[in-house]
Amino acid sequence: MTTAETQHSPTTEAPANKDSHAAGDLVHSSQRFVNRELSWLAFNERVLEEAENLAHPILERLRFLSISAVNLDEFYTVRVAGIRGQIAAGVRELSQDGLTPEEQLAEINSRANRLMADQARVWSALMQRLREHEIDVLQPENLTAEDEDFIAQLFLERVFPVLTPIAVDPAHPFPFLQNRAFALVLQLSRCSDGHTLQALIPLSHQVERFFRLPGEAIRFLSLENIVRMFVDQLFPDYDVLGEGLVRVLRDSDIQIEDESEDLVRFYESAIKRRRRGSVTLLLVDSGMPDDLRRFVASEIGAPDDAVTVVDGILGLGDTSELILGQRSDLLFTPYSPRYPERIREAGGNLFAAIREKDFVVHHPYESFDAVVQFVDQAAADPEVIAIKQTLYRTSDDSPIVSALIDAAESGKSVTALVELKARFDEEANLRWARNLERAGVQVVYGFVSLKTHAKVSLVVRREKNGLRTYVHLGTGNYHPVTAKVYTDLSFFTSDPAIGRDAADIFNYMTGTAPPRHLEKLVNSPQNLRDTLIELVEEEIAHANVGRPAEIWAKMNSLVDGRIIDALYRASRAGVQIDLVVRGICCLRPGVEGLSENIRVKSVIGRFLEHSRIVCFGAGNGLPSADAKVFISSADWMPRNFDWRVELLTPLDNPTVHEQVLDQIMVANLKDKAQSWVLQPNGTYARSELDDEAFSAHTYFMTNPSLSGRGKALEKFAPSPHLVLDND
Repeated sequence: MTTAETQHSPTTEAPANKDSHAAGDLVHSSQRFVNRELSWLAFNERVLEEAENLAHPILERLRFLSISAVNLDEFYTVRVAGIRGQIAAGVRELSQDGLTPEEQLAEINSRANRLMADQARVWSALMQRLREHEIDVLQPENLTAEDEDFIAQLFLERVFPVLTPIAVDPAHPFPFLQNRAFALVLQLSRCSDGHTLQALIPLSHQVERFFRLPGEAIRFLSLENIVRMFVDQLFPDYDVLGEGLVRVLRDSDIQIEDESEDLVRFYESAIKRRRRGSVTLLLVDSGMPDDLRRFVASEIGAPDDAVTVVDGILGLGDTSELILGQRSDLLFTPYSPRYPERIREAGGNLFAAIREKDFVVHHPYESFDAVVQFVDQAAADPEVIAIKQTLYRTSDDSPIVSALIDAAESGKSVTALVELKARFDEEANLRWARNLERAGVQVVYGFVSLKTHAKVSLVVRREKNGLRTYVHLGTGNYHPVTAKVYTDLSFFTSDPAIGRDAADIFNYMTGTAPPRHLEKLVNSPQNLRDTLIELVEEEIAHANVGRPAEIWAKMNSLVDGRIIDALYRASRAGVQIDLVVRGICCLRPGVEGLSENIRVKSVIGRFLEHSRIVCFGAGNGLPSADAKVFISSADWMPRNFDWRVELLTPLDNPTVHEQVLDQIMVANLKDKAQSWVLQPNGTYARSELDDEAFSAHTYFMTNPSLSGRGKALEKFAPSPHLVLDND
């Protein structure tokens, strides 16, 4: 059992590895890598730090707290679950950085407990500030008589009907608590004879966590406190000797069985089994008596190192319920994405705009409606004969799915690759797949052993010179909701070579035969990693003969050891490497003799950085019109290279090339307002903040993109030319 500490440590150093080497010897040491799990925890610490960023409105700071809590839940239900599974199976294989599963779990628990303590501290500080704005979460003792009357009626009408009080005795065994479940656990004494009883009241997910009280001020009372007020109605004639709230997190990962004959049926049953996974974390509030806590842990099957006592409320992810739109003064100023002028100039006709020349739409600064209309217009266009579409994650009311259904019902040939292995979206994707099949869409589910993560849409249109293929390739999901907060790139092209490549990729996904030769696109699991390493080696060759050699890359995670070692080789050869890695980074930058020419930063702010970009100088300094520039669906992780279908797309059009390299990449590298710099020891240091600090997010919100501006680029003042600081 562990107790969440109160020390604030957003940049806690990664543990020293078992190997002891001088810096020059790191080339062959496991110490050249940062632990994957601890790097992820460092990322979530950076997210939490935004909850303390005074530059953000107070409700947005609360949102960052909620996000950090939800992130940590998923980490325990997937990553920690996997490590516990390794321990249970007796796996002795070391991690990339040389730690056993047991050592990793110990470090994770220590670091995560500090994080949970920091979350509790931040919550307390935010509540103090929120009270100044007449927003509060009350305790029962703070209620007025009128409030108590209101809560009594609310309890009878909205809470009592869904509660099931359970006594634990030989006739009533301890009930099963599902993943993410809350329960109020009680020690009771019968008034008539003093007989003691353990009991619990599971709190339903179908009921709000926070109930608003009447009045002009925004006041809430939590569900658990409402139930506490009326325990006597649930257990009449009993006194409460002790009580406490618990929350359970369970293993939620789904492992594919290679021999599965029917992937759909497998997932239908696996989703049900997920709710009953083994316990990865049992959270207990600090007010619970020790003997009651031990009782719960024993009954629920939680090992000692999976029990954490929290001083504060449990389930801070639910605090997002407190963010009300009526207090817009406490939120970010609403932002309305621009619609690409290129499409307007074509009369709104996507295909006419694409025929003129390639262009990129930069989300969320430019509207995702362009992507929706690409599919929508294809569905309505009588000259379109075929649509092919990948679906990894999408919204509950997906306009893209609706367009595919309309297209199929109008007689078009429609194929949808629905990925069932999109974690936590499996159930929604099964539902979409059935709806599509009923409409006549040819639905395929990809591969048993591979996850289809590529973002590609293909439209075949009959035109006067024959058939023309239009392609959308993206870095993000076909998800209109997340597209409002995720930074991603949508590339539209009618390049015949890319059209042929995209068709080959779809044939691979539907027919499982790998493409023999792609003209421009690069894919995994065939050759994406090898291609990237070859491009790195080309930069090394340039450096070796004295030519400028530079690499810029932007991604969510950098984990793959072979890629990292290639970057280390490049650094030692004199290649200057600048990386923007939002989340996990297992590379150690700035180490003499290993990576002194590598710099790594993480950008955390209003929008979630999600686009993947990689740029190679090709014998020139960056930025350069002759650089090789690519966008991708893939992060640089073993899973993306070996176990997923991913795409790497070259950008050849000069305006698109300039937009992505000189505008997007330069802005991200130039950012200091929301940047953290990775240190050689695995810690992060925040860039110094001042009122003049450059913000990439602010820049893109106020400056239109290049390729989407059309003739406006010539008519009006161009976007300011960004110059990268050389500090």
